[in-house]
Amino acid sequence: MWLFALPALLINICIILVPAVLTFTAAFFMWDGVGTPVWAGLANFQNMVADPVFWSALTNNFIWTAIFLTVPVCLALVMAAALLMAPKARIVVQSIIFLPRIIAVAVTGRIFQGMIFSPATGIVAWLNEHGFSISDPLADPDRSLYAVAAVDIWHWWGFLAVVFLSAMRQISVEQIEAARLDGAGFLQLFRYVLIPGIRPTLTLMLILTVIWSFQVFEFIFIVTRGGPAYGSEVLATFAYRHAFFEGDVGQAAAAACVMSLFGLCATAVYLWLQITDDAQST
Repeated sequence: MWLFALPALLINICIILVPAVLTFTAAFFMWDGVGTPVWAGLANFQNMVADPVFWSALTNNFIWTAIFLTVPVCLALVMAAALLMAPKARIVVQSIIFLPRIIAVAVTGRIFQGMIFSPATGIVAWLNEHGFSISDPLADPDRSLYAVAAVDIWHWWGFLAVVFLSAMRQISVEQIEAARLDGAGFLQLFRYVLIPGIRPTLTLMLILTVIWSFQVFEFIFIVTRGGPAYGSEVLATFAYRHAFFEGDVGQAAAAACVMSLFGLCATAVYLWLQITDDAQST
């Protein structure tokens, strides 16, 4: 038994456990990535807490999490329910809404940056030429985070819809037909049959959304690099900037530990929910 699990276990130890331990250890040293590490104790965490940019990045991560726990999830649930009721259009629509997930993140980011938000060549420029007065949202510290979130929502919600649709198709057809015979409309069917029927899948995707929201990096780095004026800075870009631009690996590792803490909390909540469900089912 252990021999079959050993290869996977060794891979996880090499690419997950060892880097995690090294990152946690580096958070307690002053190190520029080249010279000899110097023990610093909790100094990196103290410096991080005293840095207003860290609090701005942490706040942006919470805002990002709140956005992605609501907007793409609601869009995906409604679309999945609609496709469940329209099987003839299912294959075509599924392919269309899943397409953004296939496109590379770098390509998607550059498309929105140059063809949508650009005040010189994008749709924003076209709108300004036709009487609208719209400034570049990527140049506004108060709007840049939401602009990048819109890009990621476009990239993400179709995947969620396909996952939710797959879960809804596992619900008993007899249960859905019984609800229809009882006079349930779309909203009643959606609320009392479909949502409860995919509760485990919905819970898992919400937990994963929280974890991924605190690890978000690609779109923000490609589109805004955390700017302007740290308006779209998140913990991942905060850590990246300290590690590769300021040569402060210890500070970057401390930020990475904070990111991991939220991921561990979300995982703990999911495991608790699983244990609770198992206890109730027995």
